[in-house]
Amino acid sequence: MDFIYISNCIFYFDVNPVYPHPHRLRRTQSGGFQAADPEGGPFKRGGLRATAGPRLTRSPESQASTRIPFSQWTKEQVCGWLEDYGLGQYVNLTRQWVENGQTLLSATPQDFEKEMGMKNPLHRKKLQLALNAFTAKVIEKSSELDYIWVTRWLDDIGLPQYKDHFHDARVDGRMIQYLTVNDLLTLKVTSQLHHLSIKCAIHVLHANRFNPNCLRRRQPAPSEVVQWSNHRVMEWLRAVDLAEYAPNLRGSGVHGGLIILEPRFSSETLALLLNIPPQKTLLRRHLATAFSALVGTQATQEKREYGNATGHVPLTTTAKVKPKKLGFTQFSHLRKRKPDESLDYICPIDSGTLTVNGVSRLPSAALRGLSPNLDRHTEKQEGKERDGYI
Repeated sequence: MDFIYISNCIFYFDVNPVYPHPHRLRRTQSGGFQAADPEGGPFKRGGLRATAGPRLTRSPESQASTRIPFSQWTKEQVCGWLEDYGLGQYVNLTRQWVENGQTLLSATPQDFEKEMGMKNPLHRKKLQLALNAFTAKVIEKSSELDYIWVTRWLDDIGLPQYKDHFHDARVDGRMIQYLTVNDLLTLKVTSQLHHLSIKCAIHVLHANRFNPNCLRRRQPAPSEVVQWSNHRVMEWLRAVDLAEYAPNLRGSGVHGGLIILEPRFSSETLALLLNIPPQKTLLRRHLATAFSALVGTQATQEKREYGNATGHVPLTTTAKVKPKKLGFTQFSHLRKRKPDESLDYICPIDSGTLTVNGVSRLPSAALRGLSPNLDRHTEKQEGKERDGYI
């Protein structure tokens, strides 16, 4: 050991340092994870993620590594799948109950609650949907989007305040597709405007075949407003000299899909959400002009006509959604027939598609009657395609 005096400090140098063998080095990752391959090996993509981008997962029905039906999966395979599927907290009780995969396939939601301790109704729904997919042997694109991706999606549509509730319920892409009004109320989403926001966002997902990147955060073409994220709408506000009001849209649920697909959403609705005082008439007029330019003159006129129609109920920012209650007649038949949950989906599923703005493909039943301007634009677009102009 050598040492050197410099001013009042003493520095020590080890002339014979001993370093560990390079193959024994461990790099500690966040969470205490250690490298699984101590011998090095070729670099491979798709390992640990270092970004907050969309996270995808294989759907359970596409996990064909075992090449055997789910009904024949062993107890340990079923428990391992539950762990991967985000329901690991139920593994211990499941191990005591399940014989094989058939045990789950034959079970009812009541069995899940009794035998697995699954009290959360959305956890039971998540499991039931996955088991139905095993039985139907149909791979849905939405099943590739896991519950981590859903939390990012909530950011994109401007509803980050619900991320914890969705995460705790393990809501994934497939559940998004089958959400009902009461499911949203279970997730503490009570605002009517937020229900409409989620509904329109699911429409956009259907239109884009559940492409995880279909919402645009920055600089998409003006014709793709329906795909604008909440962040992109705030950028637009800054571009039209309303930057000081843009932060008010955080947590509002405003995104391009809501602006385009909801006929009751107007510049007046946007002004309320931006907290622009009614007395600032010039500012509100400027917003109305910019909003009209954004959605187009025809859409602006049709939104106005829709708002002036008889029986029209204005869209407010404070209206709440109440849970649907069973009436007396429904109680009398409750044991005789099972209610059809599909009638209550927040966004009804339809296999038909149509082209909007030459880019997005939207389900016909979901949009016809919801947004007149899209219906008419679609008819014109389809006519051009038939005539050979496109």
